[in-house]
Amino acid sequence: MRPTSLIILALAIATPLAAQHRRPAAVARRAIPPAPGAVMTVGEWRVRYDRPGAPDAMKIAAATPGWNFTTSSRGAAIVWRPTQSAAGNFRAEAEMYALQGAGHMEGYGLIVGGLNLEADNQSYLYFLVRGDGQFLIKHRAGAETHDIVPWTANAAVASQQSTAQTKNILALEAGRDSVVFFVNNQRVHVMARTGAPVAGILGLRINHGLNVRVMRVAVVPR
Repeated sequence: MRPTSLIILALAIATPLAAQHRRPAAVARRAIPPAPGAVMTVGEWRVRYDRPGAPDAMKIAAATPGWNFTTSSRGAAIVWRPTQSAAGNFRAEAEMYALQGAGHMEGYGLIVGGLNLEADNQSYLYFLVRGDGQFLIKHRAGAETHDIVPWTANAAVASQQSTAQTKNILALEAGRDSVVFFVNNQRVHVMARTGAPVAGILGLRINHGLNVRVMRVAVVPR
């Protein structure tokens, strides 16, 4: 065989072998995203991010009393304790202090009626306030959300006027005929109990870029 033919044959063999060696390196550089809906456990709390894949997006620290929740710029999440749920007639309540400075208008508050919170078909109702004195009531079903009450100003909501902490107590009373929402012991909304998705896990929702002190999260029968 001629030397030229040997060179051509060697190149033909080497080319696919080199390609085989390059492929793993290319695959290794690709980040594999976590499965949507991935849930983390932080102490006694379960955490589900709106955007999975940031394990350090929320910090939870025990306080005396309560807990400090700090979220990053991509840390919007729901948190709950699997043993805390509500059904029948009940009152759910959370005492919360926003510690971030004025001007950061992200919501924080209660979730009720949590079902399948670790699955794609998650469902919960959330009741939030934010630093500009507004509240929101919304429902999530899977990937879809819909407003029950869009962001609405109400004098009952303590607004964030300075760098000082702002206290808001959010409560929901579910009775036989109605569900009543309170901020700082003042009624802000009423809806019919029929069809209201409020029976299930109780927890919190804290949007991104917040530092919130939660003194207590409680539910009592009525």
